[in-house]
Amino acid sequence: MVLKARFSDNEHGVPHYMKLTGRPLSLMVSVIATCGFLLFGYDQGVMSGIISADPFNDYFPQTKNNSTWQAFVTAIYEVGCLLGAIFQLTFGDKIGRRRAIIMGAMIMIIGVIIQCTCYTGHNPTAQFIIGRTITGFGNGINTSTIPTYQAECSRASNRGLLICIEGGIIAFGTLFAYWIDYGASYGPAALTWRFPIAFQVIFGLIIVIGMIWLPESPRWLLTRDRPEEAMTVLAALRGMNRDDDEVKLQAGIIMDSIRASGHIGGNTPYSALFTGGKTQHGRRMLLGISSQFFQQIGGCNAVIYYFPVLFETSIGLSKNLSLLLGGVNMIVYAAFATVSWFIIERVGRRKLFLTGSIGQCLSMVLIFACLIPGGPGPAKGAAVGFFIYIAFFGATWLPLPWLYPAEINPIKTRAKANAVSTCSNWLWNFTVVMFTPPFVSASPYGCYLFFAVMNALFIPIIYFFYPETAGRSLEEIDLIFAKGYLEKMTYVKASKELPHLNEHEIEIKSKEYGFISDDDEGGQLKDARFGEKEGELAHQANGMMV
Repeated sequence: MVLKARFSDNEHGVPHYMKLTGRPLSLMVSVIATCGFLLFGYDQGVMSGIISADPFNDYFPQTKNNSTWQAFVTAIYEVGCLLGAIFQLTFGDKIGRRRAIIMGAMIMIIGVIIQCTCYTGHNPTAQFIIGRTITGFGNGINTSTIPTYQAECSRASNRGLLICIEGGIIAFGTLFAYWIDYGASYGPAALTWRFPIAFQVIFGLIIVIGMIWLPESPRWLLTRDRPEEAMTVLAALRGMNRDDDEVKLQAGIIMDSIRASGHIGGNTPYSALFTGGKTQHGRRMLLGISSQFFQQIGGCNAVIYYFPVLFETSIGLSKNLSLLLGGVNMIVYAAFATVSWFIIERVGRRKLFLTGSIGQCLSMVLIFACLIPGGPGPAKGAAVGFFIYIAFFGATWLPLPWLYPAEINPIKTRAKANAVSTCSNWLWNFTVVMFTPPFVSASPYGCYLFFAVMNALFIPIIYFFYPETAGRSLEEIDLIFAKGYLEKMTYVKASKELPHLNEHEIEIKSKEYGFISDDDEGGQLKDARFGEKEGELAHQANGMMV
């Protein structure tokens, strides 16, 4: 069991973690969480430059000139990620956010070591596949947990920005991987693949060491009946004393949400994922799942994983030039991934989803149209299409599916529903990575026509079913679905009609929609003195806190 994060109070009674409080502490939470997605992006892109390299193929002969084996060795990572997400779905509520992230990073490091210690004569391909699966398992845990951890430690005003930065930083991880692959290709044969894979240990160590000193999610602590620790974390994240009214009010609102959902104790039954009513657990889970499914079936990893290979096979460029253009494409990818950071809260989720779908669809149309005639001339137009696609994807569909499930799901089902969404991501990630090489071999342009059609189908679904969540607190999003259900309107319309609320107005609306009763007084934890137990508050509230 990982030790609890240590904290200390200053002379004003303000708690500190890592000697940080308030904005600096929130920033450190974001830095370590972001590093987890940097590692994710790096691991996602590292195989692209080595999977078809001669030194790698000579060491692992099954992959030499065999697109199916190349796809399998690359895609087995997604199987590990899927298993890790399933593990988190099963045990995430018990483990907690912080310990899960530490465990995920440590498992990834173990997987990397297994991959890097493959030697000829000792079944290196089998060992490499096992190591890659283990690395994926750790990443599956982290990608299921980090967005939830970030969302539960953030304010509504910057939650979207912070999680978009996490999602966008995937592109920077992939960028690092591409250029490290390219640089290593000029070194000794073993360096060509060992060094790029081993390099990711650095990111893993940063996550493990950093998370040991960072606090647990205050919302998770409250679900586990640990109000003293939760008040300490909330106070530290806001740079205030535990007795400050704002800290008490925020804790009270969170407790109202927990009690309304019946999540005291922190263990959510699987049946809760499919319930309707004013909480709409099932609908909200499906929204998160669909966003992750759309991200993958839209063709992103057909481009990210196989960009150099696609340039060689579909356009006919040399291996070195394909690698170089792959690196340039990743620069474009990373640059456009920062766009959402500046506009996510102003433009909103829906408009970015729709803009990205339209842009990706038109890019895929350009790619397949230019590949139909064949020959190097039209194929250059396809290259332009690849660059346009990755620009639209980086600015929109890269970060949004990591943000949307983390905020759209309520606290009772958030950990499990987010894990199910991540399972969807990895299942379809594996599927796309597996079928792309043989699909491209069978029909150089048909693969991109398929992705163009898929992106076109996203547009009406997003328009009619995805409510806007920009600028809303997690508890405020609960009210959107209650309003839609109780007032019998679409949830998209409910999100437009419900005004933005402050914490006192959220408390009033919660009473109006029956989340809390008048006798409950809006969650008495906000009036609690530090040290009071939840059980005492329940007694005072006539047993309401059960």
